[in-house]
Amino acid sequence: MNSTDFEKYFRKLYLPLGMYALRLVDDADVAEDMVQDAFLKAWQYIDGGGVIDNFVPFMYRSVRNVCLTHLRSCKEVLDESFIPEAGDEEIDTSLRDARLWRAIDELPDRCREIFLMSKRDGLTNDEIADELDLSVKTVKNQITKAFSRLRAVLSPGYKPFFLPFL
Repeated sequence: MNSTDFEKYFRKLYLPLGMYALRLVDDADVAEDMVQDAFLKAWQYIDGGGVIDNFVPFMYRSVRNVCLTHLRSCKEVLDESFIPEAGDEEIDTSLRDARLWRAIDELPDRCREIFLMSKRDGLTNDEIADELDLSVKTVKNQITKAFSRLRAVLSPGYKPFFLPFL
């Protein structure tokens, strides 16, 4: 694998691996550090002449291992059975979550702000309207618009999605 291929994998996997790590360590900053550490170790291995046959599963396993090491250093006892292997379901979930956050990032600014205040922060439509000096109807319309756009991007042709806000 050359540096161009590695960079393509990095761009493709960074956010999904971050979502996977976040589920394991429950801290966004730590999760980002774990993913960066895993990519650094993978690059050092490749740069040293190592060959990785299945890069995607390798990276999920690497992120899991880095997260386990971190969790062990934070706690005296860690029951690894609570941290599942990165199987197809975990990979699919992290890819879906990454698609969701990319789609949310692509919403118009005001629409995204209102949507996140509602779904992530748990504010009511009245609270959002008061805070942003808008009508409740405008807030409802923006949330409906956000759901419509997200649904179009995320679930064409298959079951509805859910919002994995932490």
